[in-house]
Amino acid sequence: MANPPASHYPDIGDLGEDLVAQWLQSTGWLILHRRFYCRWGEIDIIAQYDGKGMQDSTLAFVEVKTRSSGNWDLGGRSAIARKKQAKIWRTAEMFLAKYPQKADYPCRFDVAIVYCQEIAEKFSQAKFTQKALASLAVGSYELQLQEYIPAAFDSVVDNA
Repeated sequence: MANPPASHYPDIGDLGEDLVAQWLQSTGWLILHRRFYCRWGEIDIIAQYDGKGMQDSTLAFVEVKTRSSGNWDLGGRSAIARKKQAKIWRTAEMFLAKYPQKADYPCRFDVAIVYCQEIAEKFSQAKFTQKALASLAVGSYELQLQEYIPAAFDSVVDNA
C-alpha cells in the first residue's frame, strides 16, 4: 500500500512549538507571537514574563528544535550556528521596531530542545532516557521538552 500524502502526517515542528508554548504559559510567560515572520527570518515563539516593573519584565525570543532519535545535529543544538543566530537577531530587531512599546524590555534568546518519538500502537507509553520538563501526546506521537536553555546564544554549539 502506498504511503498517504504528507498532509496526513502531523507537522512535528508545529507540535514541538505547541508543547513549548504550553510549557512557557504554565510557568508564567505570556505568548505574544507564534511564528513571527519578516524578510530576515522567523522566530518560533516570542514570550514576555512580567515582573513587578518593566525592569523585572523580560522578552524571550525562543527557537524550538524538535528532533527524533538518530538526528544528526545534537538534538538541534548545532543547528543554532552563528548564521542562524544572526537571522534570529535581525528578526527580533524587526519585531521590536514593529512593537516599539516592547523595545525597552530586557531581551534574551532561548532555545528549546524537544524530542519526538512515534509510539507503536501496541505500546501505551513511550520510553525516553531523560526526565522531561513537559510532554504532549498527539496521535501516534509523543513529544517531550527535554531542555530549555535561557540566553542560549552564549552556550550553543557554534557550527559556522
